[in-house]
Amino acid sequence: EEDVQKMLVCKTHLGTRNCNHQMKRYVFRRTADGIHIIHLGKTWEKVMVAARAIVTIENPMDVIVASQRPYGSRAVLKFSQYTGTHPMAGRWMPGTLTNQITTKFLEPRLMIVTDPRTDSQAVKEASYASIPVVALVDTDSPLQNIDIAIPANNKGKES
Repeated sequence: EEDVQKMLVCKTHLGTRNCNHQMKRYVFRRTADGIHIIHLGKTWEKVMVAARAIVTIENPMDVIVASQRPYGSRAVLKFSQYTGTHPMAGRWMPGTLTNQITTKFLEPRLMIVTDPRTDSQAVKEASYASIPVVALVDTDSPLQNIDIAIPANNKGKES
């Protein structure tokens, strides 16, 4: 209840004007000006599912948190600082999960991304390497190769 109030204050429930057909189950309703409102109860449920998935991994360094968005990069670095996960803020180096020859090659057990559209290269590589992906998705985000989708506004600065 208290966390849902915080999500409302941060405008986590505001989606976009466009809505992906796979995201319709997470949309509560549509406003008069065409903005889709995300159902925060379903967001809370998915956050709990993602938390259970993250807790199952013993070593936090086996979790990669990636973001290419400017606002998402700060959140990734803060999250990694508090949880001990491996941050990948900024540009995703292609081949990080698939090319063993590179010095930046990693073999994580879980990947968390802030936006599957901007982090599409990371999501694609994770699918090649059979790594589960947790993603913060907006109403217009594609859900291909996403294992746990957390419906939320991933475009706003506060959310």
